[in-house]
Amino acid sequence: MSNSIKHLAVIMDGNGRWAKSKGMARVKGHEKGAEVVREITTFCSNHKEIETLTLYAFSTENWKRPKLEVDFLMKLLNRYLKKELDTYNKNGVKFETIGDLAPFSKQLKETITKTKEATKDNSKLTQVLALNYGAQDEIVRAVNSLIDKNREITIDTLSNALDTPYKDIDLLIRTSGEIRLSNFLLWQVAYSEFYFTNTLWPDFNSSELSAILENFNLRERKYGSI
Repeated sequence: MSNSIKHLAVIMDGNGRWAKSKGMARVKGHEKGAEVVREITTFCSNHKEIETLTLYAFSTENWKRPKLEVDFLMKLLNRYLKKELDTYNKNGVKFETIGDLAPFSKQLKETITKTKEATKDNSKLTQVLALNYGAQDEIVRAVNSLIDKNREITIDTLSNALDTPYKDIDLLIRTSGEIRLSNFLLWQVAYSEFYFTNTLWPDFNSSELSAILENFNLRERKYGSI
């Protein structure tokens, strides 16, 4: 048995706990986590089936964190995108985002726009960062957009009104041992397979991802049938 995996989604959890376990500031966990993003994205770009990798980078709830940490995350994202542009292009990765970017700084929004433009023709993999993203917020915004356009709300119209055209998630992975979705892609995971690992995100690597994909291939996906 072999399952096709075109869209992989990951809740990257455990940066803070990783740093704390090593006696470091939480921001050091985020810096290490960014390095793992590079490794996993490169791995997926060379995978024969994976077309889209969606990563939960910053949720609508993450604004509740201490201001210093939020400010650091914004600067880290800006720095990461500038630094990784060569990596994106070298590996044929197209960069996209989902979520509401309105609250971000002008500088960060400009960097996001420039990165999208510079990678738009890459075709080996689409990396989607969920930024200021929450599935409930996404669904509400989609419903309101349909109401504003006086369109009937159906599964198809609502699905098409969501932030991402990369909808069906084949496999969703969450690191750090937490077993919950945390308001991530609630609509798109209706028939996804889930995998929860105790590994903290900064310790996650392509070898573990490869083993998880082997586990995924052994599963029987029924989509409601028998």
